[in-house]
Amino acid sequence: MIRDFGESAFLVEVGDSKRAQALAASLVARPIDGVTEVVPGLESLLVELDPSAADDVTVALEERIAALEDAATPGRHRRIPVVYGGEHGPDLGTVAAQCGLTEAEVVERHTAAELRVLFDGFAPGFAYLGELPSELRVPRLATPRTHTPPGSVAIAGALSGIYPADLPGGWPVIGRTPVVLFDPRREPPAYLAPGDRVTFVPIGAADWPEDAGPAGDW
Repeated sequence: MIRDFGESAFLVEVGDSKRAQALAASLVARPIDGVTEVVPGLESLLVELDPSAADDVTVALEERIAALEDAATPGRHRRIPVVYGGEHGPDLGTVAAQCGLTEAEVVERHTAAELRVLFDGFAPGFAYLGELPSELRVPRLATPRTHTPPGSVAIAGALSGIYPADLPGGWPVIGRTPVVLFDPRREPPAYLAPGDRVTFVPIGAADWPEDAGPAGDW
């Protein structure tokens, strides 16, 4: 479904993140005249455009959607080192109790899952990662924090995420990474992009300095 989103954009609803990313990749690889920007979401794509070209863009988008394949857009494999628990993961114990697991079992399941960047949002560089195994799905915090340290690795529902800066947040925090996830001086400024595959790698607190800073494969 294509519907107006203000005077100079369409919201294109395609049903899931794989199709949204596939459509975005198609528009980047083969631009449509009149389209100025595309932003994939969980089940949709925001298409910014020149309003004078709206009719032509609509026809071209309908043709692209009809030709979409359901295969996921190939992404990079990102490995994120994480210190779990303690001061870096203050909610790990609570999450373990809610899941009926030990803290070690929560870490084991979180690091065993290969998650995909579904979309970016909330704050620059914040990637929504999914889907978590069913046994790790917990609710948001009853009272959100006013400050969540940069690099905090959190989970809520079917999703996991990493706070790229000191931000308010309502997701339980189970660990923290020393890797920088957003830098406006870099191109692209966000380390994680829709379609990327993410694996979390447990490290000890003593290893923090070695991994601190921008990732080498940015």
